This record gives sequence, C-alpha cells and structure tokens, in this order.
Amino acid sequence: MKTMALQLFTVRDETARDFAGTLRRVSELGYTAVEFAGYGGLSIPQMQALLAETGIQALSSHLALETLEQCFEQEAEYALAIGCPYIVVPWLPPDQRTTEAFTALAETLNRLGSKAKARGLTLGYHNHDFEFAPMSDENPTLVLDSLFEHTDPASVTFELDTYWAAFAGVDPVDYLQRHSGRVTLVHLKDMTPERTFTEVGAGTLPIAEIIAAARASGAQGYIVENDQPRIPALESAGRSLHFLRTLPE
Repeated sequence: MKTMALQLFTVRDETARDFAGTLRRVSELGYTAVEFAGYGGLSIPQMQALLAETGIQALSSHLALETLEQCFEQEAEYALAIGCPYIVVPWLPPDQRTTEAFTALAETLNRLGSKAKARGLTLGYHNHDFEFAPMSDENPTLVLDSLFEHTDPASVTFELDTYWAAFAGVDPVDYLQRHSGRVTLVHLKDMTPERTFTEVGAGTLPIAEIIAAARASGAQGYIVENDQPRIPALESAGRSLHFLRTLPE
C-alpha cells in the first residue's frame, strides 16, 4: 500500500486545543503521514520541527479555492518548505455550485494547477456528493466528469472521496476504474447502513476492493477520514488504521 495518512479534519477538535500534541498522538497511532486542514498557526520552522520530531510526512494540504486565488505564493512556499507535494481544493461553497461556476472552475483549476506545477507541486480537487449531479437540466454530464474532461491531466489531479461518491449513488470502485490515472489521492471512509460516517472497516463500503481499484488506477496516497466521529476522534482514527493493517498488501 502507498502512503497511509490521516486527514486532520477528523481530529479538528483536538488540534484546536493542542496541535502539536495531537500530531504526536497521530504518530503514536501508527500513521506515517497527514493531510492538513489548516496548520494550527504554526510557522514554517515550527512545523518543520514538529514533522521531524514525529516522523510524519506532510502528504497533502486542503486549501480553500479563495485562499489559493489570493495567497498562492505564500501557500506554495509553506507547502514546499514542509515537504508537502499536494495542495487540494477541498470543496466549493453552496453559492458557487452553479453550472456557470463549475464551467469556470475547470479553467481556474487549470490556471492554478499550472502555477503549482511550475513550483514543483501538484494541485488536486476533492469531491463531495454535489459533484455527482448533472451539470444542468440540459447537460446530463456529471459535474465531476466535466471537471475530469476539461482539466489538464498534466496540471490537475483528483482526490476521490469514496464516502461521498457512494452517498451520491456512485460506485467508487467503478469510478476509479473509469478514471484510471487521474485520481492520485483517495479518501478512505466508511458508511453505516443509515448512511452516516463510521470507522473504516465498520461500515458497508467495500474497502478492500476500493483500495485494489485505487492501486490499479495509480493512486499514490490513501487518507483516512471520519467527518463526524461518534467515538473520541483519535480512537476512531486508530480503529480505522488497525482495520487497514489487517488487509493483505
């Protein structure tokens, strides 16, 4: 298996109280990498020291589209300094989810992706469920399919959130197979029969098959996430990693 990371959004309450202490706990659980959802106010030297201390790799970082538009060079400098190869747009606010906005988004991703590539970074886009709706009543193409079609594979990659794909009624295994080569990062999540979040391996999604499809399609990193843990968040993260370690390589 490629790099196994934890999306720190899972433990957001803990990082808000003690960012460095939480990252140490994440390392103790056995995670070798993280995906950032903010840097806890740490300076570049502070983050460099913390990553070196814990042995944690900075795999990727979720950065709002507006932040990348307004502060690209600053964010690129931070990512490069901490050895973080991927910067990922995590979502679009509801007021930007229009046909026109989605069309413009592809152009924006291409532009930012080109800038990222020039700096030695890779830009990605992370989905929720709304990207699996048609572009419009007149255009039945799914929003995410349109983004795949109209973005440059040399500059823009995708981070498939398997929970939100399944929530939208899309088979994540089939989707990975159909978009082989374009999905570099995969969010490993699980779903209860009631369609709520749970630990990886405790729900209904075919995790082993998803990983196999991701591996075959060229994914480079797997990221555990639980948007709304019902048990202590660090315990949730630990249970997910424990399950993943039971799967055959």
